[in-house]
Amino acid sequence: MIRFVRSLARDERGASIIEMAMVTPVLATLLVGMVDISRAYSAKLQLEQAAQRSIEKVQQYRTTTSTYSTLRAEAATAAGVNATDVTVDYWLECNGVRSSNYETNCASGQNYARYISVSINKKFSPMFGTRFFPGANADGTYTINAEAGLRTQ
Repeated sequence: MIRFVRSLARDERGASIIEMAMVTPVLATLLVGMVDISRAYSAKLQLEQAAQRSIEKVQQYRTTTSTYSTLRAEAATAAGVNATDVTVDYWLECNGVRSSNYETNCASGQNYARYISVSINKKFSPMFGTRFFPGANADGTYTINAEAGLRTQ
């Protein structure tokens, strides 16, 4: 019996199977992590493209209040989110200072510029989401944000 135990201790057959069993979970975790990161990056690019497409609408229309609601709806449809997840911001700058009213004019002699920006938020669900990962929401998702802006005048 002792001879049998000694021969088993010296036997190296099957060691590679045991090593593979120890390494496989680590490699699988790395693979899933890379896939999740690429999916999140793809979702971020889609959001950015949706924001940019909606900003292009400004170039087609004259700026009015109805244009901003159209921009919000356009961005929400392109991104596949609710309109509440889209923020359209427009402002006037007089000599680099943001004015409270977009529709007014700057005082004579001041440099002026009008801007518009569209911001879209969307939740991303990773394959194995958990709230313990850095930056995760309480439900294990991540909030992705995309923004596009344009100087209109």
